[in-house]
Amino acid sequence: MKRTVRDLKNIKGKRILVRCDFNVPLDNYGDILDDSRIVATLPTLTHLSKHGAKLIVCSHLGRPNGYDKYLSLFPVAVYLMKCFPNKVKFCGKVVGPEVEDAVAKLKDGEILVLENLRFHPGEEENSADFAQKLASLAELYVDDAFGVAHRKHASNYGVALKLPSAIGYCIEKELQVFGQAFEKPQRPFVAIFGGAKVSDKLKLINNVIDKADSIIIGGGMAYTFLQAKGYNIGDSIVDLDLVDDARDLMQVAEEKGVKILLPIDHMALIAEKDKAVKTEILERGMVGFDIGPKTIKMFANEIANAKQILWNGPVGKVEDDRFKKGTTKIAKAVAKSQAYSVVGGGDSLSAINQVGVSDKINHLSTGGGASLKLMEGKVLAAIDVIDSI
Repeated sequence: MKRTVRDLKNIKGKRILVRCDFNVPLDNYGDILDDSRIVATLPTLTHLSKHGAKLIVCSHLGRPNGYDKYLSLFPVAVYLMKCFPNKVKFCGKVVGPEVEDAVAKLKDGEILVLENLRFHPGEEENSADFAQKLASLAELYVDDAFGVAHRKHASNYGVALKLPSAIGYCIEKELQVFGQAFEKPQRPFVAIFGGAKVSDKLKLINNVIDKADSIIIGGGMAYTFLQAKGYNIGDSIVDLDLVDDARDLMQVAEEKGVKILLPIDHMALIAEKDKAVKTEILERGMVGFDIGPKTIKMFANEIANAKQILWNGPVGKVEDDRFKKGTTKIAKAVAKSQAYSVVGGGDSLSAINQVGVSDKINHLSTGGGASLKLMEGKVLAAIDVIDSI
């Protein structure tokens, strides 16, 4: 069992480096469009601040190539200033004398937000030198950045090897939720998977077959499975190298008594005509981009009977408004269900938020790749090196 912030005693006056996931979307004016990742870490920051620790908070934002003023963490610092009045300061550097001076001036309970970690090349390289510079700022380390827990970066994996460490409330909750969902699922357990690439989800589906009662597959990845079953898919996206794997997976599911539900109708484009059409059969020149009304009804009926739901990935091309309906309807069906629901993945979360039903979902995961790795049964590198109790 990993040490948590609750296990850290006598932390008043202690300098604690807290790795958060503040990788939030910003508009052109620097306003935060979705604060869910910040909100998820507030309990950890509140706990440590109330117990008198001196917090040095670090995070990445986006994928900058060197310094990028549009990816500064200053807007996040401003947000935190409202949450912790008169306690938050911002430093426009990540390491160096300016940061060291700011840390030295911290009072008990105060929070110093550092600039974007990825402005420094050593972060993603997991540079030992950069990790040491970060570690030298503090006496303890707390990781609450679930979104990058599967990465070996300097600020999580590297620092955890150099300081006494613990996980925050956000990571603790993620581990508990996914652990329960897979180790003691409530039945019927319905898993919903979407997205464009079947290669991204094949290991995940293989792992879920041993736990789920039924698996719903939508999105671009569904056409590889439909091809494996011998259906016409027109000119829809397909991974020919994985057709045999998809066929084998469906055979395993059948042997285990697990239902695989695939689309039975589609919203598609015909050739170069910019018009979506409903169709049950995809002929040459047709490209399927969303599930059709009959599929929506079939999927929704399966969801309605579930006692536990796990959803990762959109069932249509949600970036095009013509093909968002399927994912929107799935979001509404999951929200309406009486099942214990866990939703992960950026597009799935976006659908839940756009429909306005986030309060009806039991757990909204803050990690995309990290949650996928957990669902695949993999060990998360940055959490694996955290001290145990």
